[in-house]
Amino acid sequence: MEIKDKICVVTGAASGIGRALCQAFAAEGARAVVCVDVNEAGAQATADQIGGTAYRVDVSREDEIAAMIDDVEAKVGPIDLFASNAGIGAAGGVEASNYAWQRIWDINVMSHVWAARHLVPRMSARGGGYLLNTSSAAGLLNQIGSAPYGVTKHAAVGLAEWIAFSYGDQGIKVSVLCPQAVRTEMTKGHEDHVAAIDGMMEPEPVAQACVETIRAEEFLVLPHKEVLGYMRAKTENYDRWIGGMRKLNRRFGEFPE
Repeated sequence: MEIKDKICVVTGAASGIGRALCQAFAAEGARAVVCVDVNEAGAQATADQIGGTAYRVDVSREDEIAAMIDDVEAKVGPIDLFASNAGIGAAGGVEASNYAWQRIWDINVMSHVWAARHLVPRMSARGGGYLLNTSSAAGLLNQIGSAPYGVTKHAAVGLAEWIAFSYGDQGIKVSVLCPQAVRTEMTKGHEDHVAAIDGMMEPEPVAQACVETIRAEEFLVLPHKEVLGYMRAKTENYDRWIGGMRKLNRRFGEFPE
């Protein structure tokens, strides 16, 4: 899909990958870019920079996502591309609190579910649309030191797969973004953690990789090319892969807060 003349919505737009996606879509000639974030001032700053529209939305609430979609479609136009990008991290394993598990689940997984729930029927009725869901390399591999993050990012990939094969015949295209470490507020000060073992990318090339993948209508966005090799090693010999992850866990077992 070419982004030129399309109406695009990006969540998590106040900074990092979200802001870079808004900038990239505007540079591609999008008809409108809607910048969505719980940080209203940050969303507005991004919108002001690119001539977009800002919405304050807490993506952990379905009613706020639904209301934003309704308002955008009524005032801006039918959404062609929805980039469900907002996400959070969490430290710990099975001992993490129920609150921590539920909060990261709602933001990293259910926000994608709710966006699809309220958009896919509309997109299907008008012949198609595009969903770009941000996961992580952790969604394909896992995350040392954080069960909540690794589990929710796996779920985000699984959901994207399911939407792609369930609604592809109705014209719904899906890409899922799975980078390793990207220089954002979430990774600030943790450049030596395991996710950055192959280097930490800036948000702008990550956003450009999304543009190119959307243009090609491919499923996986892998800005860090090493991830594909890690995936192949995992599926070739699961036990050996787990052994390697145990070694990494001994070195990087504490997930950054």
